[in-house]
Amino acid sequence: MFSADILELAQAALQKARDNQAMISTAESCTGGLVSAALTAIGGSSDVFDCGFSTYSYKAKSSLLGVPQSILVEHGAVSEQVAELMAEGALAHSNATVSLALTGIAGPTGGMPDKPIGTVCFACARIGAKTRILTCQFGDLGRAEVRAQSVSAALKMLIEAFD
Repeated sequence: MFSADILELAQAALQKARDNQAMISTAESCTGGLVSAALTAIGGSSDVFDCGFSTYSYKAKSSLLGVPQSILVEHGAVSEQVAELMAEGALAHSNATVSLALTGIAGPTGGMPDKPIGTVCFACARIGAKTRILTCQFGDLGRAEVRAQSVSAALKMLIEAFD
Protein backbone atom coordinates (compact mmCIF):
# COMPACT_ATOMS: atom_id res chain seq x y z
CA MET A 1 0.00 0.00 0.00
CA PHE A 2 2.82 2.44 0.88
CA SER A 3 6.20 2.89 -0.74
CA ALA A 4 9.29 1.60 1.03
CA ASP A 5 10.38 5.23 1.59
CA ILE A 6 7.16 6.14 3.40
CA LEU A 7 7.28 2.99 5.52
CA GLU A 8 10.88 3.78 6.45
CA LEU A 9 9.86 7.31 7.51
CA ALA A 10 6.93 5.93 9.51
CA GLN A 11 9.24 3.46 11.28
CA ALA A 12 11.68 6.29 12.08
CA ALA A 13 8.88 8.50 13.43
CA LEU A 14 7.60 5.71 15.66
CA GLN A 15 11.09 5.01 16.97
CA LYS A 16 11.64 8.71 17.73
CA ALA A 17 8.37 8.71 19.66
CA ARG A 18 9.44 5.60 21.59
CA ASP A 19 12.85 7.09 22.36
CA ASN A 20 11.11 10.20 23.72
CA GLN A 21 8.29 8.33 25.49
CA ALA A 22 5.80 10.25 23.37
CA MET A 23 2.31 9.44 22.13
CA ILE A 24 1.29 10.61 18.64
CA SER A 25 -2.00 11.90 17.28
CA THR A 26 -2.76 13.19 13.79
CA ALA A 27 -5.28 15.60 12.29
CA GLU A 28 -5.60 15.19 8.54
CA SER A 29 -7.61 16.85 5.85
CA CYS A 30 -6.30 16.41 2.28
CA THR A 31 -4.67 13.05 3.08
CA GLY A 32 -7.83 11.63 4.64
CA GLY A 33 -5.99 9.50 7.19
CA LEU A 34 -3.02 8.34 5.11
CA VAL A 35 -0.46 9.53 7.68
CA SER A 36 -2.26 7.55 10.38
CA ALA A 37 -2.45 4.57 8.04
CA ALA A 38 1.29 4.75 7.30
CA LEU A 39 2.12 4.87 11.01
CA THR A 40 -0.20 1.99 11.85
CA ALA A 41 1.09 -0.08 8.91
CA ILE A 42 4.09 -0.73 11.15
CA GLY A 43 3.60 -3.58 13.61
CA GLY A 44 3.70 -2.52 17.25
CA SER A 45 2.75 1.09 16.54
CA SER A 46 0.03 1.01 19.19
CA ASP A 47 2.59 1.69 21.89
CA VAL A 48 3.12 5.24 20.59
CA PHE A 49 0.17 5.99 18.27
CA ASP A 50 -2.91 7.24 20.12
CA CYS A 51 -5.39 8.33 17.44
CA GLY A 52 -6.03 10.11 14.19
CA PHE A 53 -8.66 12.66 13.23
CA SER A 54 -9.72 12.79 9.59
CA THR A 55 -11.37 16.20 9.40
CA TYR A 56 -12.23 17.03 5.83
CA SER A 57 -15.08 19.49 6.36
CA TYR A 58 -15.16 22.84 8.16
CA LYS A 59 -17.71 21.36 10.57
CA ALA A 60 -15.42 18.43 11.46
CA LYS A 61 -12.45 20.74 11.98
CA SER A 62 -14.58 22.82 14.36
CA SER A 63 -16.48 20.11 16.23
CA LEU A 64 -13.67 17.55 16.58
CA LEU A 65 -10.61 19.80 16.88
CA GLY A 66 -12.03 23.10 18.12
CA VAL A 67 -10.97 25.19 15.13
CA PRO A 68 -13.14 28.34 15.29
CA GLN A 69 -15.45 28.83 12.30
CA SER A 70 -14.29 32.46 12.17
CA ILE A 71 -10.69 31.36 11.49
CA LEU A 72 -11.84 28.93 8.80
CA VAL A 73 -13.86 31.67 7.10
CA GLU A 74 -11.17 34.32 7.44
CA HIS A 75 -8.15 32.25 6.37
CA GLY A 76 -9.67 29.23 4.60
CA ALA A 77 -9.17 25.62 5.52
CA VAL A 78 -5.85 25.55 3.70
CA SER A 79 -3.83 27.94 5.82
CA GLU A 80 -1.06 27.86 8.37
CA GLN A 81 -3.48 29.25 10.95
CA VAL A 82 -5.87 26.34 10.50
CA ALA A 83 -3.07 23.74 10.40
CA GLU A 84 -1.71 25.12 13.68
CA LEU A 85 -5.13 25.00 15.35
CA MET A 86 -5.76 21.49 14.00
CA ALA A 87 -2.48 20.25 15.51
CA GLU A 88 -3.18 21.93 18.83
CA GLY A 89 -6.75 20.61 18.79
CA ALA A 90 -5.56 17.06 18.14
CA LEU A 91 -3.20 17.39 21.08
CA ALA A 92 -5.98 18.74 23.33
CA HIS A 93 -8.53 16.09 22.29
CA SER A 94 -6.30 13.03 22.64
CA ASN A 95 -3.87 11.35 25.00
CA ALA A 96 -0.98 12.35 22.74
CA THR A 97 2.06 14.42 23.65
CA VAL A 98 2.83 15.30 20.03
CA SER A 99 0.43 15.85 17.17
CA LEU A 100 0.76 16.42 13.47
CA ALA A 101 -1.76 18.18 11.24
CA LEU A 102 -2.03 18.85 7.55
CA THR A 103 -4.53 20.55 5.28
CA GLY A 104 -4.17 21.22 1.59
CA ILE A 105 -5.38 21.18 -1.98
CA ALA A 106 -4.60 17.84 -3.62
CA GLY A 107 -6.55 18.60 -6.81
CA PRO A 108 -7.60 18.16 -9.46
CA THR A 109 -9.88 21.06 -8.54
CA GLY A 110 -9.95 23.60 -5.74
CA GLY A 111 -6.85 25.60 -6.58
CA MET A 112 -6.91 29.40 -6.43
CA PRO A 113 -4.34 31.99 -7.54
CA ASP A 114 -3.06 32.46 -3.97
CA LYS A 115 -3.43 28.75 -3.09
CA PRO A 116 -2.76 26.64 -6.18
CA ILE A 117 -3.23 22.89 -6.41
CA GLY A 118 -0.44 21.23 -4.47
CA THR A 119 -0.46 23.75 -1.60
CA VAL A 120 -0.31 21.92 1.73
CA CYS A 121 0.04 23.44 5.20
CA PHE A 122 1.54 21.38 8.03
CA ALA A 123 1.80 21.90 11.78
CA CYS A 124 3.36 19.87 14.57
CA ALA A 125 2.38 20.57 18.18
CA ARG A 126 4.19 19.13 21.15
CA ILE A 127 3.49 19.60 24.84
CA GLY A 128 5.93 22.15 26.20
CA ALA A 129 7.14 23.35 22.78
CA LYS A 130 6.18 25.99 20.24
CA THR A 131 4.05 24.63 17.41
CA ARG A 132 6.04 24.26 14.20
CA ILE A 133 4.40 25.33 10.94
CA LEU A 134 5.35 24.64 7.33
CA THR A 135 3.75 25.25 3.93
CA CYS A 136 4.83 23.25 0.88
CA GLN A 137 4.03 23.92 -2.75
CA PHE A 138 4.20 20.49 -4.39
CA GLY A 139 2.67 21.68 -7.66
CA ASP A 140 -0.08 20.09 -9.73
CA LEU A 141 1.42 16.59 -9.69
CA GLY A 142 -1.93 14.80 -9.68
CA ARG A 143 -4.02 14.03 -6.61
CA ALA A 144 -2.31 10.77 -5.66
CA GLU A 145 1.18 12.24 -5.89
CA VAL A 146 0.32 15.39 -3.92
CA ARG A 147 -1.10 13.17 -1.19
CA ALA A 148 1.96 10.87 -1.23
CA GLN A 149 4.33 13.85 -1.05
CA SER A 150 2.22 15.24 1.82
CA VAL A 151 2.49 12.00 3.80
CA SER A 152 6.26 11.99 3.31
CA ALA A 153 6.63 15.64 4.37
CA ALA A 154 4.37 15.10 7.37
CA LEU A 155 6.37 12.11 8.61
CA LYS A 156 9.63 14.06 8.19
CA MET A 157 8.13 16.92 10.20
CA LEU A 158 7.13 14.46 12.92
CA ILE A 159 10.66 13.05 13.07
CA GLU A 160 12.11 16.56 13.30
CA ALA A 161 9.78 17.40 16.19
CA PHE A 162 12.03 15.34 18.45
CA ASP A 163 15.26 17.10 17.46
